[in-house]
Amino acid sequence: MKILFVCTANIVRSFMAERILKGRLDKMGRADVDVLSGAIIDMEGAPADPFAVELLHEFGFNGDSHISKVITDDMISEAGLIAVMENFHKKVIIDTHPEAEGKVYLLKSFSQDYNEEYGDIRDPYRLSPYHYRLCFAEIFMAVEGLLKCI
Repeated sequence: MKILFVCTANIVRSFMAERILKGRLDKMGRADVDVLSGAIIDMEGAPADPFAVELLHEFGFNGDSHISKVITDDMISEAGLIAVMENFHKKVIIDTHPEAEGKVYLLKSFSQDYNEEYGDIRDPYRLSPYHYRLCFAEIFMAVEGLLKCI
């Protein structure tokens, strides 16, 4: 199975989700899931946000050597599940790839305490360390829920 995480720029949220899921799968000894991430907008290979990298390292995940990638038609068609950070991302993907509708989910919908009203995982970019930590926690909890489904 292939899982694709999508956010706006692929330098904070989808990058962290990818690395958290990869790390959790490695610890479980699972090699049956391919995990990747991408952006809605082209950041021209920008590096990961340093605060996101720092948080990943702090919690024992690999944050090294990431560069942003724009989602491609192939990434969308090959993914068995596409987990997005915001309803906006879901709309963009379904508007451009209507055939993907049945496999696009809000990542937060996998959280145990999911509430549709608060379904987006907000972008902490250039906000306080608190916002980065909140984002990390929301992603981590959602990835834990996702692991129960795959």
